[in-house]
Amino acid sequence: MLHKKQKALTKTHKKASLSQRPKPHHLMKCERAARHCRVALSHFGGRGGTCPPTKKITTYGKYRGGEVHQTCESHELDEFANLCRIRQKMWSSELTRNKKACCLLQKGEVLFLIVHRRSYRRYTMLKMMRIILAALSFFGILLLFFDFTGVMHHWLGFLADIQFLPALLALNVGVVLGLVVLTLIVGRVYCSVICPLGILQDIASFFAGKVHKNRFAYKAPKPWLRWGSLGVFALLMVLGVHAVALLVAPYSAFGRMAANLFAPLYRLGNNAAAYLAERLDSYAFYSVDVWIKSIPSFVIAMVSFVAIVVLAWRGGRMWCNTICPVGTILGFLSRFAWFRPSIDTEKCVGCRMCEKQCKASCIHAKTHTIDASRCVACMNCIGACHKGAIAWTHPKKNKITQNADIQTDQNADIQTNQNADVQTGQNADIQTDQNADVQTNQNAASPMRRGFLLALSSMAVTSVAAAQDKLTDGGLKPLIPRQAPSRGTPLKPAGSLSLRNFSTRCTGCQLCVSSCPNGVLRPSSSLATLMQPEMSFERGFCRPECTRCSEVCPAGAITPVTREEKSSIQIGHAVWIREQCIPVTKGRSCGNCARHCPTGAIQMVPLAQNDDSSRKAPKIPIIDTERCIGCGKCEFVCPARPVSAIVIEGHEKHRVI
Repeated sequence: MLHKKQKALTKTHKKASLSQRPKPHHLMKCERAARHCRVALSHFGGRGGTCPPTKKITTYGKYRGGEVHQTCESHELDEFANLCRIRQKMWSSELTRNKKACCLLQKGEVLFLIVHRRSYRRYTMLKMMRIILAALSFFGILLLFFDFTGVMHHWLGFLADIQFLPALLALNVGVVLGLVVLTLIVGRVYCSVICPLGILQDIASFFAGKVHKNRFAYKAPKPWLRWGSLGVFALLMVLGVHAVALLVAPYSAFGRMAANLFAPLYRLGNNAAAYLAERLDSYAFYSVDVWIKSIPSFVIAMVSFVAIVVLAWRGGRMWCNTICPVGTILGFLSRFAWFRPSIDTEKCVGCRMCEKQCKASCIHAKTHTIDASRCVACMNCIGACHKGAIAWTHPKKNKITQNADIQTDQNADIQTNQNADVQTGQNADIQTDQNADVQTNQNAASPMRRGFLLALSSMAVTSVAAAQDKLTDGGLKPLIPRQAPSRGTPLKPAGSLSLRNFSTRCTGCQLCVSSCPNGVLRPSSSLATLMQPEMSFERGFCRPECTRCSEVCPAGAITPVTREEKSSIQIGHAVWIREQCIPVTKGRSCGNCARHCPTGAIQMVPLAQNDDSSRKAPKIPIIDTERCIGCGKCEFVCPARPVSAIVIEGHEKHRVI
């Protein structure tokens, strides 16, 4: 008993004498850095490995610099290094030389370990590739909706063609099979890289993660809701109620948001740039009309945007795993994917970081299982796991090789005399609190601020004046706004083939509406064809040489046509309304419709042919319906108000004349 007490006193005396020794320069710098901030051991354990609870280990840290100061006894260092997955042979060579991991600072019984962490999250290469591809895909699709020049489609049109539902409706077998094979190989990569609505949810979830960190948790699957939503969607599509079914279609929902919410903002910015460029005698930009083309479509787009952003903010990919029909189909296929995330139970320490970072709420950390049908291949779990316990691999292969990466030599003696070769003092100086506030010169910024406000005010005044000028006849007389006539048969663009073909294949993404340079296409307000485009001629007419809508349609609702073919396709015919015609109501000559008809289908004849004064009588139009193609130019140029005296009536089936 006495021998044990003497041994304990001797050990205590050695520690006391060690503490009285002068501290090395490196140690003093590390302790000075450690005073700035203290963090809990669990915080460092979440990144570098949780040490056994019986070990006496003190953790300090500096948050801003990203450095952690770790103290532990010599016999505990091997276990700590094993938990950190750091090979001991790399301590004094690669890791110390590169200043990325750790180094020894003092000889003796107490060793100091400095772990250098980057201030940003350790993204894996796969996750970085996924983020880059998703960003390119998202902004590329946005450019398709923003573009009003027709240039972007030649470069980025394939992004709309590879969307799942439009390719399925267009019977694009190659794209559909490609997406199916891709899902069977790597899972639901489509949902995280190609689908713009899924990427929009990731953006909302990313910003929500800045406010509420580690906010996700495992949620039990709801197959009845997923398959029920898919069944209702398929039933509505078969019954022809596309307006309701397309409310939940991912690409269609995003297209409505882009066309009704994002594109007008982009064009307002373009008009501002055009105004400023004009003041600088530059014509690099030109202004375009910005207006709400359909109030019901705008309201639906706004409600959809708010609902999806709120769901993504609170629950990540809740929309994709409960309501989205494409997500349900691809989720079923991803259950058989060759590569999918799996958890190595021997490496997992139960920290639940993967579960907290999973936006699909499909990781159950307690049972070490991942629901592959709900996993959207975001790879957040791989970036969050500091143990390497989650791998993107084939499940059977992972079971065979799960222990191959743990080959550390735990019996290697630590060479404590390497402290002389460690040069940590060169860059160990830490920039502490810098309280010298920069006093900006507000008086110098005032002229710039006044100039900006003056330019903004003049721009607003000019815009209001230009808008008011459009409502007056050269500023002399106010014009009565033109109203859309009621048509018995709606007008569809050339290439639609028929109303039935158009209504069954159109997804209502409104890409053609955003691309129309003449302002002819707009979303329908009719309940049967809600949000699907239709033609109206209050702001322009369908030019025979323009084929923009047939070039951009990804679903096959508008088949590609050439300029020559479009000039001979009859989508409707003109109808004369006697009660609205100016020669009849006011007794004045007009003839605008006949002068501007591109096909010569309108001829002017005297109003009173049996009268002797028929030569002096005003003339009225007669229409050759066999030559009229329904371009709408006559309706657009007609001066009658509020409804034109000559309107275009659509055909249920288009024909070539």
